[in-house]
Amino acid sequence: MDDQLSEVFDLVEVRGVVSGGFAVRGPWVSRATVEGLKFVAMVSGSARLTTDTTEEPVHLGPGEVVVLNGPTRFVATGGSGDGPPREVVPDADFSSFAAALPLSAGGPEHAVVIGGHVDLDPAGQELLRQALPRVAHVRGSGVGADNLRGSLHRLFVEVTGARMGSAFAVRQHGQLLLLEVLRAYVEQAGLPPGWLRLLADERLRPAVGLLHADPARAWGLTELSRAAAMSRTSFAERFRAVAGVPPIAYLNRWRMLLARRALRDGDTRVGALAAELGYASESAFSTAFKREVGESPLRYRARARASAAARLTTAGPTPGPAPA
Repeated sequence: MDDQLSEVFDLVEVRGVVSGGFAVRGPWVSRATVEGLKFVAMVSGSARLTTDTTEEPVHLGPGEVVVLNGPTRFVATGGSGDGPPREVVPDADFSSFAAALPLSAGGPEHAVVIGGHVDLDPAGQELLRQALPRVAHVRGSGVGADNLRGSLHRLFVEVTGARMGSAFAVRQHGQLLLLEVLRAYVEQAGLPPGWLRLLADERLRPAVGLLHADPARAWGLTELSRAAAMSRTSFAERFRAVAGVPPIAYLNRWRMLLARRALRDGDTRVGALAAELGYASESAFSTAFKREVGESPLRYRARARASAAARLTTAGPTPGPAPA
């Protein structure tokens, strides 16, 4: 699963972006509106999080993370003591964290929260947001929790240490934190049908590996079911139930992901790309691509490269985590 998950992450350009956080003592409340995918990580203390898309609140303890699949609004409350709760807004530069240093001395009365979002290309938006529920709670006592707490601790050290290269380190730890969150959630919870659940399915993994390794081949149910050591009928039913689509439909989507990357990052001619991905002609490939993506391959290539050039032009120095 790890190799296939890494491959998908690279294809859809998944990035976990740490955007801010806060440390506060006493009663507090924080509110936000989420449009895409946002994660809220509880480093220390505890909180109660409610959204307008779920009935039950989520109780977050130390080392726990919740991923919110927007659009939604949420309210997080925590702390104890007299007086009204203090309204807190995450700091992009983590300046409030100084109040909780060292973390061990701060104790449980300090709530320390790190937040961020998941940056995706359009294909990734479709894949990951379909694969996750509206609220995904990764618990601190479940499978994978130790690795998750370790990632949170290392991230906390970087955002508070002001060490040389900390901006680069925070970006890398944001990536690793997202990976650990997804790993832990796959182990702890039942996933809806989709590619993430498919990659986690032990029985189907050999067949998925064949599809990924040779997408140009005209795979049939007999070969794929044999790789999974299942009958054709059982394999087809299980694949559809887990992935949400039949095997051939999944293969076609996988080809389109590969095509997007090739058009975005390389100079391969459309006709050569069509043959490389198993299409009988450039016309057949272009028709399939437009049906899946909504525009022709050449128009997609031009738009993707113009967008990438615009990002490079507008990107400035990054002394710390980018604001939300």
